[in-house]
Amino acid sequence: MPPRKASPPSFSRREFRASLGMFATGVTIVTARTTAGQLVGLTANSFNSVSLEPPLVLWSLARAAASMSTLSAGSHYAINILAASQKNLAERFATRGANRWDGVDYTEGTGGAPLLTGAAATFECFNRSRYEEGDHVIFVGEVERCAHRPGAVPLLFHGARYYTEHVL
Repeated sequence: MPPRKASPPSFSRREFRASLGMFATGVTIVTARTTAGQLVGLTANSFNSVSLEPPLVLWSLARAAASMSTLSAGSHYAINILAASQKNLAERFATRGANRWDGVDYTEGTGGAPLLTGAAATFECFNRSRYEEGDHVIFVGEVERCAHRPGAVPLLFHGARYYTEHVL
């Protein structure tokens, strides 16, 4: 019979992070509005498709994140896949204490979630479900609207660095 519980890790937290960093990802900014109308946004690279029917996507957020209560309680959020030209936004929305929204161009999407101007793609999501796993919460969003810019070059993240130019 297979074991009923995973063996303890044979590696350090640092080694785990470094190994995860070898998986190149796109970069997103997840956006929403509080019930009082304040804008919320954070950089995330933990984004994936889940299902085509119904259209579902997922992303994850650290349980300790300041925006956890807003994103858990809200009915809608948007996932903005960043274009290579938006590296500065990725850095700004990843920095604690930064004035994230100062001078940022956006339009209002479903449920008030901001859609960032110039994004490679946007997904407007109903906050369908959440799963607590480890030190993160996995959010599953049901996509109500999506759009993309054909030919947009994506911003990539690999080995703790952003990449804006890609070898074709």
